Amino acid sequence: MASSSPAPIAIPPSQDFDGNDGPWSSFYLEIGSPAQNVKVLISTAGYQTWVVVPQGCVASDPPDCATLRGGQFVPSQSSTWRYNNESVNGTFTLGLETNLDYSGNGDYGYDTVVLGYQGSDGPSLQQQTIAGIATKEFLLGIFGLNPRSTNFSTFDDPVPSYMATLKNKSMIPSLSWSYTAGNQYRPGTVLGSLTLGGFDTSRFVTNDVTFAFNQVDDRDLTVEVESILMSTSNNSVLLLNNSIAAYIDSTIPYFYLPLNVCQEFEDAFGIQWDDDVQAYLVNDTLHNSLQAQNATVTFSISNRTQSVNISLPYAAFDLIAEYPLVTNTTRYFPLMRATNESQYTLGRAFLQEAYLIADYERRNFSISQCNWDPGAQENIVAIKSPANVEANAKPIADSGTTHFSSGGIAGVIVGSIVGFLLILSLALLVKRNFSTILKTEVHGKPELATNDAPSLQEDQMSNAKVSELESGSNVERGIEGCMHPGAELEASRNIQEMKSNEEVGYELAISHSQVSELPS
Repeated sequence: MASSSPAPIAIPPSQDFDGNDGPWSSFYLEIGSPAQNVKVLISTAGYQTWVVVPQGCVASDPPDCATLRGGQFVPSQSSTWRYNNESVNGTFTLGLETNLDYSGNGDYGYDTVVLGYQGSDGPSLQQQTIAGIATKEFLLGIFGLNPRSTNFSTFDDPVPSYMATLKNKSMIPSLSWSYTAGNQYRPGTVLGSLTLGGFDTSRFVTNDVTFAFNQVDDRDLTVEVESILMSTSNNSVLLLNNSIAAYIDSTIPYFYLPLNVCQEFEDAFGIQWDDDVQAYLVNDTLHNSLQAQNATVTFSISNRTQSVNISLPYAAFDLIAEYPLVTNTTRYFPLMRATNESQYTLGRAFLQEAYLIADYERRNFSISQCNWDPGAQENIVAIKSPANVEANAKPIADSGTTHFSSGGIAGVIVGSIVGFLLILSLALLVKRNFSTILKTEVHGKPELATNDAPSLQEDQMSNAKVSELESGSNVERGIEGCMHPGAELEASRNIQEMKSNEEVGYELAISHSQVSELPS
């Protein structure tokens, strides 16, 4: 008999909406021993776990600062916490969203991380990479879904990510996940949905479009935005008619689009750019007008041969900015003026209406319109690892796993052996290609390693919408993030984001030569 595959893991969201730029459906983590509960947001680009530490709230902050930031993790109160010893106090620059000029430091270490609230029986892993953050560039911590490893010193000693460890321990059926952000404007309030190793068929409208990962690993979830159309009951306006390549990234809430496209939005919605706060603020009069207009914005997303439309109501752009982004709580439109092509991003606001499925073994993903059928029942389906799946096997939706006929067992065994040999050869190839070794010095800033995406065979699974990788599993690809020294991070920034009006609090920098940096 074929050995059974682990089932996907559906992570329950908290019942809360948190954050100062949404708010957003959050998720609980338990950190350390004994467990300390914190709430975080999901990062499709991140590959580490970040949690707010006590230094993240200072005397000038509101009394409920810790609550506003999702709770705090106190390393000294965990018997299993261990600082990373590659720098003083484990302090490194965070290195995420540097192309958008985000900054901040983290005190890095290792501890137990449990996904979900206490009693939810979520997956628990020991000695996971954790960054304690104080910066308010990211108000809440994050849980990173990207499976790349972290290198604190050299490519010879990568620290596996949470996702990779789940797969290596056979706790999920494949190195894959699915996510949608949820929203507060749909009837009954819709919580976020996160499934590791599978997807929930009740949350999206099926389509046949799949996207190959971008060849640049740190922009893997890149799509071609062919057009953006704003429509009302009276007319339609084309906001973008020349396609752009945009990265889907739930770490930040914004749409970073070219200036000319932002200007089209300005004309269509009557919004105005505020130079002081670097944002599109919306007063009550404009808000009421936009609600009455009830426009829909449709993004046509393409893989260059096929396209899928994702439509967002005005409510998806009707967000709230709070301290420390602004002094007084106000509505804002989550549109940012990109200064170059590397900034084109579809952020968390986009994923209020879109369902994202990413498969890191087949190196492809899909994006679908969310399903708002109130009668739909949760239906979790596994994404099988290509090394363990029969050529024509179909996922079994009712059980959340896939099964094989007795005639397919031999094929599975042979496929597993071939997959193992392919993984081994790929691992050796990656190690040979990583000739640049990063050391703890204050000069030099090598880029993240990138590899060409392998060719994909469009052999669709009936529900998974992910094509088979022609040559087998690619789970051991060298997709590592590299921590190495560099300049100390600034406490403020002058970029396309609402400026913080807070007093600059305690940052985790020590001295210029003691803070290690993640390359952009």
